[in-house]
Amino acid sequence: MDSKPLNRIKVVMAERMVTNKDLSEMLNKDTATISRWVTNTSQPTLESLIEIAKALKCDIGDLVRMDDSTILKNQD
Repeated sequence: MDSKPLNRIKVVMAERMVTNKDLSEMLNKDTATISRWVTNTSQPTLESLIEIAKALKCDIGDLVRMDDSTILKNQD
């Protein structure tokens, strides 16, 4: 059974104790949009990723970093 990849936006938000509502207010986006991003239903644009990184005070790489198993799987 394949497990869903860990959503880095969700992880960084949890580390910073930021809720979907908090992030939606920081970015002036609908909470449904944030929910889709953190559940991997849809992906933010590059511009939105930059905004998210600024709002969460993190490096954009923290939001898109893949773990080793994902990298290996994608090389097959």
